[in-house]
Amino acid sequence: MQFRLIAVDKIRSRYVGEACAEFRKRLRPYASYDEVELRPGDGANPELAMRDEAERALRLIRADERVWLLERTGTQFSSEDLARKLERAGYDGISRLTFVVAGAYGADALLRKRADFLWSLSSLTFLHEWARMIVLEQLYRAAKIARNEPYHH
Repeated sequence: MQFRLIAVDKIRSRYVGEACAEFRKRLRPYASYDEVELRPGDGANPELAMRDEAERALRLIRADERVWLLERTGTQFSSEDLARKLERAGYDGISRLTFVVAGAYGADALLRKRADFLWSLSSLTFLHEWARMIVLEQLYRAAKIARNEPYHH
C-alpha cells in the first residue's frame, strides 16, 4: 500500500525533522510513502485560512482515494488496532491512503466532508509537526506489527 501525507506548514524543528527522516527510512522497506507540504493560509482570518488550506489540499486528492483526516475528535486506536485497520484497507483493495494534517486553526468543513475517516492520535493537542512525526512512527509500527516483527525496540 502507498501512504501519502498532506500537511499544512513545514517542519521547523531540527529534532522533529530528524525523527521524521528516520521513520521515513524505517518505513521504506514496508510501504511507499510520500509527503506534501502546503503553505499555511493567512492567519489574519482563521476561517478563510482553513478554507484556503482545505481547497488546496482537496485539489491534490483523487476522487477514488481514501482519506484519513487527523482530528482530535476522531477515533483513537491502539497500535495493534491501527495495524489491523491498515491491513484491512489493503485487503479491501485500497492502493493509496492519504493522511491529512490540517493547519493551526484546524480543518475546514470541506475537508471533514471529504474525509473517509477521522483519526485521533490523542485527545491531547500536539504541535503540528509532532503530529506528523507521530503518524510516521505509527505507520512504521503498524507495518512491523502486521508482519509479526518486534516493534518495541
